[in-house]
Amino acid sequence: MDLLDNAEVDSLSTLEERIVKAVELVAQLRGENAALEQKLSASLAERETMKKSAAEASQQYQALTEELDALRAERKQVRVRIEKLLGQMDLLSAS
Repeated sequence: MDLLDNAEVDSLSTLEERIVKAVELVAQLRGENAALEQKLSASLAERETMKKSAAEASQQYQALTEELDALRAERKQVRVRIEKLLGQMDLLSAS
């Protein structure tokens, strides 16, 4: 009977060790999961910030492109006026 009790105790000890290891593993995995969730949350927040920055940069680019087009059109008008004035001056000096 002592041998049977001894085997049961060893079996229970082994089972207890396995349960303790499983509990420790679950606790470790929960900690890692929480850390990963925080990392994911931070990454998502950073992604949103980057999206906003990209949208602002795109709007700024669009505004600058429109301004450049307007300046080019204005320069063309000035060039045409100057050429017209120079033509008139040529006519005056020829007469």
